[in-house]
Amino acid sequence: MIGVIIVTFQSADVIAACLESLRTSTQPDLHVVVCDNASDDGTLEVIRNWADANNVALAELSPDGPPVSTGFSILSTGGNLGFAGAVNAGLKRLLAVPDLDLFWVLNPDSEALPDTASAFARKAREAGPFALMGGRIRYHEAPGHIQSDGGVVFPWSGICKNLNSGLLPESAVLPDAETLDFISGASLVASRRFVEQAGLMVEDYFLYYEEVDWAARRGDLPLILCPEAEVLHHGGTTIGTGAMNRRPSPFANYFNYRNRMRFVRRFRPLALPTTWFLSMLRVAKLMLLGAMDEAAAAARGLNGLPPPAAVRDRIAPGDRFRAFGTGKRPS
Repeated sequence: MIGVIIVTFQSADVIAACLESLRTSTQPDLHVVVCDNASDDGTLEVIRNWADANNVALAELSPDGPPVSTGFSILSTGGNLGFAGAVNAGLKRLLAVPDLDLFWVLNPDSEALPDTASAFARKAREAGPFALMGGRIRYHEAPGHIQSDGGVVFPWSGICKNLNSGLLPESAVLPDAETLDFISGASLVASRRFVEQAGLMVEDYFLYYEEVDWAARRGDLPLILCPEAEVLHHGGTTIGTGAMNRRPSPFANYFNYRNRMRFVRRFRPLALPTTWFLSMLRVAKLMLLGAMDEAAAAARGLNGLPPPAAVRDRIAPGDRFRAFGTGKRPS
């Protein structure tokens, strides 16, 4: 059986479509838990209205309550825990359900095709032990084009690359799963065995590189692909991740460049000098393009400096210690 974890933050404009895509799934008995990171844009109201309109039983979980049951549940995290913190909150609840052996992390701005969950379940039965499984992620705004068929991390720069990004399916060659370094966090399935072996996601990234770190701790369990399990992904609707025709925002750049250095420091320390140098070249390119705010945020993240005010102010004061290591530590 499959447990689904959806992390929401200011997701009112996309979450209903995501949930509806799961409601119409051909896979029975999904356990869906929406972990909300203190959204104040009406995300929870949208979820409740969607449930009422579709006669869906919606459980509202308390932090210390019983495990989730089959169907749809809301878990309010009580603050902005970041991506990994909210995923972990959902995982802890789902791990307590003995019948669940697959845990599907799905972005709120994604929509699964009807057979996606069934394809994941079928592949898991056929594959044997595995760590993380990815499907094919396609751009929502250009659904004929692939966003990710898994990804690699360049060894001397720490830069992540989504494979087959921008290609049409008919011209894309599915990568050998043995060559992959990570599965995109927009849609990934973790096996129970992997979670129990590797542990939960590391939470100090706050945003970006969590799934890359997780995959790097997989030991001898492989990454696998299931291209039949497709989702449509808007991409960065809240945080400003780059899409086909859009540069990443200063907010996205700060965390991406900061966490690149954190990841490399943990797993590839010999590559720290080249990672810094090659990342600074990208900062210089942004400056030449006139993207000064994006460049400044990237440079500050890369060098471990506090974020620009425009980035800092997007995180509530009570959550800034988790995000930046500054401000008042949460009690």
